[in-house]
Amino acid sequence: MKPARLVIAGVAGLAGLLALMLSGREPAQVNVTVPTVAPEEAKFTEVLVAKADIFMGTALGEGDLAWIKWPQELAASSLIQKSARPNALEELKGSIARQPFYPNEPIREEKLIKGTGSGFLSAILPSGKRAIAISIDSRGATSAGGFILPNDYVDVITTRRDAEASQKAGSDVYFSATILTNVRVLAIGQNIQEKNGERVVVGETATLELDPAQAEQITLNQRTGSLALALRSMVDLNKPEEKRVKPQGAGVTIVRFGVSQEVSK
Repeated sequence: MKPARLVIAGVAGLAGLLALMLSGREPAQVNVTVPTVAPEEAKFTEVLVAKADIFMGTALGEGDLAWIKWPQELAASSLIQKSARPNALEELKGSIARQPFYPNEPIREEKLIKGTGSGFLSAILPSGKRAIAISIDSRGATSAGGFILPNDYVDVITTRRDAEASQKAGSDVYFSATILTNVRVLAIGQNIQEKNGERVVVGETATLELDPAQAEQITLNQRTGSLALALRSMVDLNKPEEKRVKPQGAGVTIVRFGVSQEVSK
Protein backbone atom coordinates (compact mmCIF):
# COMPACT_ATOMS: atom_id res chain seq x y z
CA MET A 1 0.00 0.00 0.00
CA LYS A 2 1.23 3.40 -0.85
CA PRO A 3 2.29 5.77 1.92
CA ALA A 4 -0.31 8.30 0.92
CA ARG A 5 -3.10 5.80 1.43
CA LEU A 6 -1.74 4.81 4.83
CA VAL A 7 -1.78 8.41 5.95
CA ILE A 8 -5.36 8.84 4.74
CA ALA A 9 -6.49 5.70 6.60
CA GLY A 10 -4.81 6.83 9.83
CA VAL A 11 -6.45 10.25 9.66
CA ALA A 12 -9.86 8.64 9.07
CA GLY A 13 -9.41 6.35 12.13
CA LEU A 14 -8.48 9.25 14.39
CA ALA A 15 -11.46 11.25 13.16
CA GLY A 16 -13.83 8.36 13.92
CA LEU A 17 -12.40 7.96 17.45
CA LEU A 18 -12.72 11.69 18.08
CA ALA A 19 -16.35 11.66 16.89
CA LEU A 20 -17.15 8.83 19.28
CA MET A 21 -15.65 10.70 22.23
CA LEU A 22 -17.53 13.88 21.38
CA SER A 23 -20.87 12.06 21.14
CA GLY A 24 -20.77 11.38 24.95
CA ARG A 25 -21.87 7.79 24.66
CA GLU A 26 -20.93 5.43 27.47
CA PRO A 27 -20.51 1.70 27.27
CA ALA A 28 -23.70 -0.19 27.95
CA GLN A 29 -24.12 -1.20 31.65
CA VAL A 30 -24.46 -4.83 32.48
CA ASN A 31 -26.92 -5.55 35.34
CA VAL A 32 -26.01 -8.54 37.46
CA THR A 33 -28.83 -9.98 39.56
CA VAL A 34 -27.71 -11.46 42.90
CA PRO A 35 -30.18 -13.96 44.33
CA THR A 36 -31.33 -12.98 47.85
CA VAL A 37 -32.08 -15.43 50.66
CA ALA A 38 -35.13 -14.64 52.78
CA PRO A 39 -34.23 -14.35 56.49
CA GLU A 40 -35.45 -17.21 58.62
CA GLU A 41 -38.45 -16.14 60.69
CA ALA A 42 -37.69 -16.18 64.44
CA LYS A 43 -39.86 -18.49 66.49
CA PHE A 44 -41.28 -17.37 69.83
CA THR A 45 -43.03 -18.99 72.74
CA GLU A 46 -44.80 -17.51 75.77
CA VAL A 47 -42.96 -17.79 79.10
CA LEU A 48 -44.24 -17.03 82.60
CA VAL A 49 -42.34 -14.13 84.23
CA ALA A 50 -42.59 -11.79 87.21
CA LYS A 51 -44.49 -8.58 86.40
CA ALA A 52 -42.68 -6.60 89.11
CA ASP A 53 -40.32 -7.16 92.02
CA ILE A 54 -41.30 -10.22 94.05
CA PHE A 55 -39.61 -10.28 97.45
CA MET A 56 -38.63 -13.37 99.36
CA GLY A 57 -41.57 -14.64 101.41
CA THR A 58 -44.20 -13.07 99.11
CA ALA A 59 -47.32 -15.15 98.43
CA LEU A 60 -47.92 -15.00 94.68
CA GLY A 61 -51.16 -13.71 93.19
CA GLU A 62 -52.27 -13.57 89.57
CA GLY A 63 -51.24 -9.90 89.45
CA ASP A 64 -47.63 -10.83 90.18
CA LEU A 65 -47.18 -12.97 87.05
CA ALA A 66 -47.54 -12.49 83.31
CA TRP A 67 -46.94 -14.28 80.00
CA ILE A 68 -44.45 -12.66 77.63
CA LYS A 69 -42.96 -13.68 74.28
CA TRP A 70 -39.61 -15.42 74.54
CA PRO A 71 -37.30 -16.72 71.77
CA GLN A 72 -37.98 -20.41 71.37
CA GLU A 73 -34.30 -21.30 71.10
CA LEU A 74 -33.59 -19.55 74.43
CA ALA A 75 -36.49 -21.08 76.32
CA ALA A 76 -34.89 -23.71 78.53
CA SER A 77 -36.86 -26.72 79.68
CA SER A 78 -36.90 -25.32 83.24
CA LEU A 79 -38.96 -22.31 82.14
CA ILE A 80 -42.74 -22.44 82.41
CA GLN A 81 -44.15 -22.22 78.86
CA LYS A 82 -47.78 -21.53 78.09
CA SER A 83 -47.87 -24.15 75.35
CA ALA A 84 -47.06 -26.85 77.92
CA ARG A 85 -48.85 -25.43 80.99
CA PRO A 86 -51.63 -23.04 80.01
CA ASN A 87 -53.08 -23.09 83.56
CA ALA A 88 -49.80 -22.23 85.31
CA LEU A 89 -51.13 -18.89 86.61
CA GLU A 90 -53.84 -20.65 88.59
CA GLU A 91 -51.56 -23.52 89.64
CA LEU A 92 -48.91 -21.24 91.15
CA LYS A 93 -51.34 -18.90 92.88
CA GLY A 94 -50.57 -18.79 96.59
CA SER A 95 -47.03 -20.15 96.22
CA ILE A 96 -44.39 -18.47 98.36
CA ALA A 97 -41.18 -17.08 96.88
CA ARG A 98 -38.16 -18.69 98.51
CA GLN A 99 -35.90 -16.26 96.65
CA PRO A 100 -36.57 -12.82 95.15
CA PHE A 101 -37.58 -12.30 91.51
CA TYR A 102 -36.90 -9.22 89.39
CA PRO A 103 -39.24 -7.72 86.76
CA ASN A 104 -39.43 -9.90 83.60
CA GLU A 105 -37.37 -12.64 85.24
CA PRO A 106 -38.68 -16.10 84.24
CA ILE A 107 -40.44 -17.95 87.04
CA ARG A 108 -38.70 -21.15 88.14
CA GLU A 109 -40.54 -23.59 90.36
CA GLU A 110 -37.44 -24.48 92.36
CA LYS A 111 -37.56 -20.93 93.75
CA LEU A 112 -41.19 -21.37 94.87
CA ILE A 113 -42.88 -23.48 97.48
CA LYS A 114 -46.49 -24.21 98.29
CA GLY A 115 -46.97 -22.81 101.79
CA THR A 116 -50.55 -23.89 102.44
CA GLY A 117 -51.44 -22.92 106.00
CA SER A 118 -47.84 -22.27 107.05
CA GLY A 119 -45.89 -19.15 107.90
CA PHE A 120 -43.62 -17.63 105.30
CA LEU A 121 -40.45 -18.29 107.32
CA SER A 122 -41.09 -22.03 107.56
CA ALA A 123 -41.87 -22.02 103.85
CA ILE A 124 -38.55 -20.45 102.83
CA LEU A 125 -36.47 -22.50 105.30
CA PRO A 126 -34.45 -25.17 103.43
CA SER A 127 -35.10 -28.80 104.22
CA GLY A 128 -33.25 -30.06 107.29
CA LYS A 129 -32.56 -26.56 108.63
CA ARG A 130 -33.83 -24.84 111.76
CA ALA A 131 -34.52 -21.16 112.44
CA ILE A 132 -33.22 -19.93 115.81
CA ALA A 133 -33.63 -16.36 117.04
CA ILE A 134 -30.95 -14.86 119.28
CA SER A 135 -31.04 -11.60 121.21
CA ILE A 136 -28.99 -8.72 119.83
CA ASP A 137 -28.46 -5.15 120.90
CA SER A 138 -31.00 -2.88 119.19
CA ARG A 139 -28.24 -0.27 118.79
CA GLY A 140 -26.19 -2.72 116.75
CA ALA A 141 -23.45 -3.23 119.35
CA THR A 142 -23.59 -7.00 118.85
CA SER A 143 -24.49 -7.00 115.15
CA ALA A 144 -21.75 -5.07 113.29
CA GLY A 145 -23.21 -1.68 114.08
CA GLY A 146 -26.62 -2.61 112.67
CA PHE A 147 -25.33 -3.22 109.14
CA ILE A 148 -26.13 -6.92 109.09
CA LEU A 149 -29.00 -7.61 106.69
CA PRO A 150 -31.12 -10.66 105.92
CA ASN A 151 -29.23 -13.10 103.66
CA ASP A 152 -25.86 -11.91 104.98
CA TYR A 153 -23.49 -14.51 106.42
CA VAL A 154 -21.98 -14.15 109.87
CA ASP A 155 -19.78 -15.81 112.46
CA VAL A 156 -21.25 -16.24 115.93
CA ILE A 157 -19.02 -15.29 118.87
CA THR A 158 -19.79 -16.12 122.48
CA THR A 159 -18.43 -14.26 125.52
CA ARG A 160 -18.88 -15.78 128.95
CA ARG A 161 -17.44 -15.87 132.44
CA ASP A 162 -14.92 -18.55 133.30
CA ALA A 163 -16.04 -19.67 136.76
CA GLU A 164 -12.90 -21.67 137.57
CA ALA A 165 -10.49 -18.96 136.44
CA SER A 166 -12.54 -16.33 138.25
CA GLN A 167 -12.32 -18.32 141.48
CA LYS A 168 -8.57 -18.65 141.17
CA ALA A 169 -8.03 -15.01 140.25
CA GLY A 170 -10.47 -13.64 142.79
CA SER A 171 -12.06 -11.53 140.07
CA ASP A 172 -14.33 -12.05 137.09
CA VAL A 173 -12.52 -13.67 134.16
CA TYR A 174 -14.15 -13.65 130.71
CA PHE A 175 -13.20 -15.24 127.41
CA SER A 176 -14.54 -15.08 123.87
CA ALA A 177 -14.64 -17.78 121.21
CA THR A 178 -16.12 -18.23 117.73
CA ILE A 179 -18.58 -21.11 118.00
CA LEU A 180 -20.17 -21.02 114.52
CA THR A 181 -18.92 -19.76 111.15
CA ASN A 182 -20.55 -18.90 107.84
CA VAL A 183 -24.12 -18.84 109.17
CA ARG A 184 -26.91 -17.33 107.08
CA VAL A 185 -29.08 -14.60 108.62
CA LEU A 186 -32.74 -15.22 107.79
CA ALA A 187 -34.24 -12.17 109.46
CA ILE A 188 -33.42 -9.12 111.55
CA GLY A 189 -36.30 -8.34 113.87
CA GLN A 190 -39.44 -8.97 111.80
CA ASN A 191 -37.75 -8.21 108.48
CA ILE A 192 -36.66 -11.00 106.16
CA GLN A 193 -35.50 -8.85 103.25
CA GLU A 194 -33.74 -5.67 102.26
CA LYS A 195 -36.23 -3.23 100.75
CA ASN A 196 -35.43 -0.86 97.87
CA GLY A 197 -31.71 -1.11 98.56
CA GLU A 198 -32.09 0.48 101.98
CA ARG A 199 -30.99 -0.93 105.33
CA VAL A 200 -33.83 -2.46 107.26
CA VAL A 201 -34.65 -1.32 110.79
CA VAL A 202 -32.60 -3.32 113.27
CA GLY A 203 -34.72 -5.25 115.76
CA GLU A 204 -33.73 -6.94 118.98
CA THR A 205 -33.46 -10.42 117.49
CA ALA A 206 -31.54 -12.04 114.67
CA THR A 207 -32.94 -15.26 113.21
CA LEU A 208 -30.25 -17.64 111.99
CA GLU A 209 -30.41 -20.64 109.66
CA LEU A 210 -28.84 -23.61 111.48
CA ASP A 211 -28.76 -27.37 111.45
CA PRO A 212 -30.15 -29.19 114.54
CA ALA A 213 -26.74 -29.59 116.23
CA GLN A 214 -25.93 -25.90 115.72
CA ALA A 215 -29.33 -24.94 117.10
CA GLU A 216 -28.57 -26.84 120.31
CA GLN A 217 -25.14 -25.21 120.54
CA ILE A 218 -26.54 -21.71 120.07
CA THR A 219 -29.29 -22.30 122.65
CA LEU A 220 -26.76 -23.46 125.26
CA ASN A 221 -24.34 -20.59 124.64
CA GLN A 222 -27.14 -18.04 124.76
CA ARG A 223 -28.01 -19.41 128.19
CA THR A 224 -24.45 -19.38 129.56
CA GLY A 225 -23.10 -16.20 127.97
CA SER A 226 -23.71 -13.39 125.51
CA LEU A 227 -23.63 -13.72 121.73
CA ALA A 228 -22.37 -11.36 119.04
CA LEU A 229 -22.49 -11.55 115.24
CA ALA A 230 -19.43 -10.82 113.09
CA LEU A 231 -20.31 -9.95 109.48
CA ARG A 232 -18.46 -11.96 106.84
CA SER A 233 -17.28 -10.70 103.47
CA MET A 234 -19.27 -11.88 100.45
CA VAL A 235 -15.94 -12.84 98.86
CA ASP A 236 -15.33 -15.46 101.57
CA LEU A 237 -18.64 -17.32 101.20
CA ASN A 238 -17.31 -20.13 99.00
CA LYS A 239 -13.85 -20.32 100.49
CA PRO A 240 -12.91 -23.17 102.84
CA GLU A 241 -12.52 -22.21 106.45
CA GLU A 242 -8.94 -21.41 107.40
CA LYS A 243 -7.58 -22.88 110.58
CA ARG A 244 -7.26 -20.07 113.05
CA VAL A 245 -4.05 -19.96 115.06
CA LYS A 246 -4.40 -18.37 118.44
CA PRO A 247 -1.54 -15.91 119.03
CA GLN A 248 1.03 -16.98 121.57
CA GLY A 249 0.64 -15.33 124.90
CA ALA A 250 -3.09 -14.92 124.44
CA GLY A 251 -4.71 -14.53 127.77
CA VAL A 252 -8.01 -13.84 129.43
CA THR A 253 -9.83 -10.72 130.47
CA ILE A 254 -10.06 -10.09 134.19
CA VAL A 255 -12.62 -7.62 135.44
CA ARG A 256 -11.73 -6.16 138.84
CA PHE A 257 -13.89 -3.44 140.36
CA GLY A 258 -15.44 -2.73 136.95
CA VAL A 259 -12.06 -2.33 135.23
CA SER A 260 -11.03 -4.91 132.59
CA GLN A 261 -7.45 -6.08 132.20
CA GLU A 262 -5.81 -8.54 129.78
CA VAL A 263 -3.47 -11.03 131.46
CA SER A 264 -1.56 -14.03 130.14
CA LYS A 265 -2.74 -17.47 130.98
